[in-house]
Amino acid sequence: MPDAVVIGAGPNGLVAANLLVDAGWSVEVLEEQPEPGGAVRHDRGADPDFVSDLFSSFYPLAAASPVVAGLRLEDHGLRWSHAPHVLAHPLSDGRCAVLDRRLDVTADSLDAFAPGDGAAWRRLHAAWDHLRPDILDALFTPFPPVRSAARLAVRLRGAGGLRMARTLILPVRRLGEEEFRGEGGGLLLAGNALHADLAPEAAGSGGFGWLMSMLGQTYGFPVPAGGSGALTEALVRRLRARGGVLRCGQRVDRIVVRGGRAAGVRTAGGETVAAGRAVLADVAVPALYGELVAPEHLPAQLLSDLRRFQWDFATFKVDWALDGPVPWRCEQAAGAGTVHLADGLDELTRFAAQLAMRRIPDRPFCLFGQMTTSDASRSPEGTESAWAYTHVPHDVVGDAGDDSLTGTWDAKEQEIMADRVEQQVERFAPGFRTRIRARRVLAPATLQSLDRNLRGGAINGGTTAMHQQLFFRPAPGTGRPETPVKGLYLASAGAHPGGGVHGAPGANAARAALRRHMAPGLSRAQRLLARRDRTGGRQPAAGGRPDGG
Repeated sequence: MPDAVVIGAGPNGLVAANLLVDAGWSVEVLEEQPEPGGAVRHDRGADPDFVSDLFSSFYPLAAASPVVAGLRLEDHGLRWSHAPHVLAHPLSDGRCAVLDRRLDVTADSLDAFAPGDGAAWRRLHAAWDHLRPDILDALFTPFPPVRSAARLAVRLRGAGGLRMARTLILPVRRLGEEEFRGEGGGLLLAGNALHADLAPEAAGSGGFGWLMSMLGQTYGFPVPAGGSGALTEALVRRLRARGGVLRCGQRVDRIVVRGGRAAGVRTAGGETVAAGRAVLADVAVPALYGELVAPEHLPAQLLSDLRRFQWDFATFKVDWALDGPVPWRCEQAAGAGTVHLADGLDELTRFAAQLAMRRIPDRPFCLFGQMTTSDASRSPEGTESAWAYTHVPHDVVGDAGDDSLTGTWDAKEQEIMADRVEQQVERFAPGFRTRIRARRVLAPATLQSLDRNLRGGAINGGTTAMHQQLFFRPAPGTGRPETPVKGLYLASAGAHPGGGVHGAPGANAARAALRRHMAPGLSRAQRLLARRDRTGGRQPAAGGRPDGG
């Protein structure tokens, strides 16, 4: 009998399993799909000569995460690769905002929109530099992050206090208007806010756009060399090297509860796998509480709250094998790993409004990934492995375009929507379609079939809006990995701090399980993990307080 059973071999499940085996626990990971990785996998499904990331591709949160850094995955084969520029947002008039790890390059691109905007970006970056250590501690430790929040409050006073706090809760449109004279800075912030499901007018979208922009400024948007699955492969190699067990093709359909405690799991094949100490669930919140745990084991209030659980938007993705580089009208976009495609902030607002009205956008805002530009091993020399994704409503009431799409996403609708995405790319890269050697469409239902956590292609484990973050995530009064069932821990993006490949939900769940079983005879590894949890990853200074003060 293993000490712990982990349901799901996505990045959070694999991080949790690695931390538990580090602490001396025996661990068995059960994964429904035939291969591990969840939304961190690649294949050659668009063209045999081209590597295509199935879901996620760029990992600024992984680069910033102390959880991922602590696993030393470079010792297990992981290598990071960067495009020349982090991100570009071209406009149809030829102007282009560029985010680059070199602060001067970013600032110069914004000064081209309006003199002085480069200095405004530097001020936002200076605030980030001042606040960054404690923002990251608060982001990657369990909720509530008491120590890091206290330190952050002190730092906020030095960065403008309530004025800076106000800045972080602004809608991103207003933040751009207050900080910049031209469009460029606001476009970088707003496009990054829409990496989640935050409209330009949504409260808090400014803070999220600022966070993602500054992560890119500091860490870039790196990719794993060879394909996104290289990150998964490193996690799996590390786990197995330490004695952990991973079994794929094992769908869990029930968590066994005895005496109010999670005693193990039952698979769809009828096998019962007992857990001596804990069950950690890297699964979507509605699946955990609506399918895996019988309702009699859960409080009525939680079940009622989860009827209000809100997913983030559905995702529609297209992969391409291109015979040559993308013919961008704006030269700066050619060197960017990620390109945002919307002709100005008003077009972003229009896109978000169509989604809010449950209409399929006629001019979809696209995140475009140039993977060979980011990692030359992804396709033959002189070609480009590329993709774009956009968001669509889960429940479609109409089509904002002229094609009468209904959201059934049958073969015909998939092709029409893929053409619409390509037409959006053509607006900024005339001749793009002549470079296409092959394309593959991944509609919302296809994404869900490849990873059941991605309900309708929702890639963030639930909305990023303020009403479902912090102690509202996944439901009011929660926010921690512990569940109403003893020994059962939520280890997915449905838990704080939410979506993104950073490992924090898995790490928080593992640490909670270890705390529950602390005893006088703790191993050194267990004490180290507990200390990291209490101090936000910081080690006590010799002879000083745990925060090093």
